[in-house]
Amino acid sequence: MAWRPMRAMTTKEFRQLRRDRRTLALLIFQPLVLLVVFGYAASFDVDHVSAAVYGPAAEQVAHALPDALTVQTVSASGDRADAEAALRAREVVVAVLTGSGGADGVLVDGSQLFAARSVVSALAAAGVPAQPQVLYNPGLETPPVLVPALAGLVLAFVGTIATSLGVVRERQTGTMEQLAVMPFRPSDVLIGKLLPYLVVALVDLALVMVASVVVFDVPFNGSLPLFVTGSVLFLTVALGTGLLISTLSENQGQAMQLSMMMTLPQVLLSGAIFPLESMAVVLQWIAYALPLTWFVELARGVMLRAAGWSELAVPLAALAGLAVAVLGLSIARVRRDLLPARAGRTAPDATVAVAGAAR
Repeated sequence: MAWRPMRAMTTKEFRQLRRDRRTLALLIFQPLVLLVVFGYAASFDVDHVSAAVYGPAAEQVAHALPDALTVQTVSASGDRADAEAALRAREVVVAVLTGSGGADGVLVDGSQLFAARSVVSALAAAGVPAQPQVLYNPGLETPPVLVPALAGLVLAFVGTIATSLGVVRERQTGTMEQLAVMPFRPSDVLIGKLLPYLVVALVDLALVMVASVVVFDVPFNGSLPLFVTGSVLFLTVALGTGLLISTLSENQGQAMQLSMMMTLPQVLLSGAIFPLESMAVVLQWIAYALPLTWFVELARGVMLRAAGWSELAVPLAALAGLAVAVLGLSIARVRRDLLPARAGRTAPDATVAVAGAAR
C-alpha cells in the first residue's frame, strides 16, 4: 500500500472539511442533538392524563379519581353532550359522567392512543365501577392513530427535501444569473418555484389518504374542505422551509443535511409517534413550534374525531402563522440572492430570458 499518496489525500480531505465549516458543524452537532431528543422524547409512557367530570356528583367523584387523572373541569350541570364536545376539541382525554349515586359512565378519547391506554389501566387498577367507553378508536388500535401522522411525515420529508435543492441547483448551474436579469420580483421567483412542488405534494397527499382509508381501514369522519385547507397550509410551510434551506446552503450536500436536520426532530417531537404528554416540558414547547405537530393534531381531529372548524381553529391558525413567517423569510433570502446579481444589469426581453432559463 502506498502510504504517501494516501496520506496526502487524507490531509487534503481534512483541510477541505475544515474550510467547509457549515458541513463540519452539522456532522458534529447533529448526532448530539438527535441523541438528546431521542433520550427525552422516545417514550410511550403517559403518567398524567387530563380529565373532566360532569353531573350531580361531579365534586365527589373528582376527589375519588386516581392520581393519574388530572381533573381540568368539574361541572355539576354538564352532561354527555358537554363531555363529547370536550373530547372532540381535545380539551381532555377522559370525561367522567356522574349521577346521584356516583360515576355512571366514563368516556375516553381513543384518538390519543397511549394516553387512552393509560386511562383504561388506571381506572381498572383504581376499581372505578363504570366501564370505560372508548370513542373515535374503540379498539385502541394503532393504524387509525399512526397512519394520519405518517402521511404528514411523508409529506414533510418529500416537500422539504425536494424544494431544498431548488435555489442551490439554480446557483450551481448558473441559471440564478438568468433569473436575476428577468423582470421578476423575488416573490414571483419564490411562488413560481413553490407551486409545481405544491401540486405534486397534493397529489401525493391524495394517494396517501386513499391508501389510508382503503388499505388500512382508517376512518375519515370529518370535513374534507377543512382537511384540504389544513393540508395546503402545512405543505406551504414544508415547501417554504425547503426553499429557505436552499437559500442558506452553498451546495446540494449542505441543503440535504439541513433538510434532514429540520425534519428528523419533527419525527420525534410532533406527537406522530411518541405522545407529547410523555415529553419534558421544554420539548413540548419546542414541539408546538413545529408545523408537523399541528398537522398531526388536525389530521387526527378531522379523520377520527370529526372535529370542526372551531375546534381546530388553533392548529389552523398556527399553520397559517408558520406559513406567513417561512414565506416571508424565504422572500427576503431570495431578494438577497437576486439583487446583487441584478445590480448594474439590463434586463433582456422577458420571453428570451424565460426561454434561456428553461433550457
